[in-house]
Amino acid sequence: MSRQIAGVRGVAALLPEDCAKWAVVEDRARRLFTAYGFAEIRLPVIERTELYARAVGEVTDIVEKEMYTFADRNGDSLSLRPEGTAGCVRAGIEAGLFHNQTQRFWYQGPMFRHERPQKGRYRQFHQMGVEAYGMAGSGIEAELILLGERLFRELGVKARLLINSLGTEACRARYRDALVAYLQVHESVLDEDSRRRLTRNPLRVLDSKNPDMAAVLADAPRISDYWSTEARAHFEQLTGRLSDLGVAFEVAPRLVRGLDYYTHTVFEWVSTDLGAQATVCAGGRYDRLVEDLGGAATPAVGFAMGLERLVAIAQTIEPQGSTDVFVATPEAFVGRALHFAEGLRDRGFAVSVHLADASMKSQMKQAQKARARCIARVQDEGVVALSYDAREQTTLTWDGATEHITDMLGKT
Repeated sequence: MSRQIAGVRGVAALLPEDCAKWAVVEDRARRLFTAYGFAEIRLPVIERTELYARAVGEVTDIVEKEMYTFADRNGDSLSLRPEGTAGCVRAGIEAGLFHNQTQRFWYQGPMFRHERPQKGRYRQFHQMGVEAYGMAGSGIEAELILLGERLFRELGVKARLLINSLGTEACRARYRDALVAYLQVHESVLDEDSRRRLTRNPLRVLDSKNPDMAAVLADAPRISDYWSTEARAHFEQLTGRLSDLGVAFEVAPRLVRGLDYYTHTVFEWVSTDLGAQATVCAGGRYDRLVEDLGGAATPAVGFAMGLERLVAIAQTIEPQGSTDVFVATPEAFVGRALHFAEGLRDRGFAVSVHLADASMKSQMKQAQKARARCIARVQDEGVVALSYDAREQTTLTWDGATEHITDMLGKT
């Protein structure tokens, strides 16, 4: 027997039972995205490496340590996408979708980061995200938060909304100077990553996940003390809108995002049901990104949610059976059973025919596992026994069975 080939560490297959749960989450998200006016965009899985270096930031964990980067046969440096926003902006610029226009997109698909695998963190993971372009006011931020809150409510997800503001570029520059001065005084207790970030991107120090850094960061300056009048007004307008709309939130003064393109509002939903990997959805505003990647200046805001984490904590995702009719048949009548199934499919039914040579008892177990609405049990060349949801059995001819199923299950 040949040697078994192991899967790639941190990359897992989604088995049929998993996919059924994922489908519930994805379908509800798609429906809400459409209801809020967002259109789907499908993005490439690979991009030029420089796209992420410019958009995400060279001094980020993603670019420095986590991207899957390789040279293709032409010598170009390409990377598997670690996040969706950069590719969405690049595609929109190329298609001329942003200049003097408003756009609302949603996307989904696999992302790739070479991280240490653990519960809730994988090297291939999946995200669904929404992005809005051309709207500078806090109204679109409030609407995105309402969208996220509604989705979590429908899925039975318990999560807290944390929000903060990074202010304008000028605000960040003033805050950067104050933060560096503070951290330099405490440099002896900084971990290796924080020392490296101190000179190149000090706001990244606030994003440290090292619990030993908590004490020194607790006394660090707050960015809210360096907001401009404009930044403060924008944030207060947003929090006022959320309060008026009845949205519960917490102002988190040290919340920053792990990507460099964010400005003004940042937010996260966190759940205590996820353990160490508490963030289930995160986003914010990134008004400079379109211009930084070669387009016209365009305000933008969005969020992305990790599907692995979302499915893990959703409470109302009991999948429904996808099979309308399960046909259990002896081997001798397989050909006739296939004709019967095709006639049902012509009428719009989802039909599963058991084609392995197995006992009728075994086939009944398969029918129950499939959660079929109707079980058609072939008894001989011209007779089928029907049962619906464990109700009393009805025995009919093939043609009579087709009409009976149509009447009982309501399709024509």
